[in-house]
Amino acid sequence: MRKESKHKGWNEIKTNDSWAIFKIMGEFVNGYEKLSKIGPCVSIFGSARTKPDHKYYQLAVDVAQKIVEHGYGVITGGGPGIMEAGNKGAHIAGGTSVGLNIELPFEQHDNPYIDSDKSLDFDYFFVRKVMFVKYSQGFVVMPGGFGTLDELFEAITLIQTHKIETFPIILVGKEFWGGLFEWVKNTLLEAGNISPNDLDLIHLVDTSDEIIEILNDFYKEYGLSPNF
Repeated sequence: MRKESKHKGWNEIKTNDSWAIFKIMGEFVNGYEKLSKIGPCVSIFGSARTKPDHKYYQLAVDVAQKIVEHGYGVITGGGPGIMEAGNKGAHIAGGTSVGLNIELPFEQHDNPYIDSDKSLDFDYFFVRKVMFVKYSQGFVVMPGGFGTLDELFEAITLIQTHKIETFPIILVGKEFWGGLFEWVKNTLLEAGNISPNDLDLIHLVDTSDEIIEILNDFYKEYGLSPNF
């Protein structure tokens, strides 16, 4: 792709960018039309590399089952690993199982536990992230890599800046996330780059029961609604 772009003139490149707008619009329209019908859901994030025999895969299945049993659907990135575990748990419990898949050169493929009418494919990360945030009543963040961190901090930033309504952000695995949380508290907060109440946006837990308690306690006080 880079080789081809070197042979194109500036005007041709800019023209192609303009036509891409229609592709972007199409992804937004398709996403809005399908996801507006799904009802209250919780997004589950985590590594695509987590294997089915790993404790966090198994925990994600349990988390998703309990989320469904308490009246929510589940949204994941639609791929393998933790995403598959989230959709699997929702499928086992007979609940809504949504997959927002992204075209990638490796690691990403649809998992078999997504509802057939709730599987969406995206070319653009930023469109996909809008769908996660707009239609989620909470983020459950399992251990993951750069993509998981990207989605986590995007949600925190949007809530912090009041671009969206507050919803629970739950980090699962104190051993995994504890070091990051301590760095946020001891470095970012100490430097004055965030406010003390920003830390209240984040919950650290180890069990599925703690997740359900946080979600239920939050929505006893606040209603359910899309975030945009």
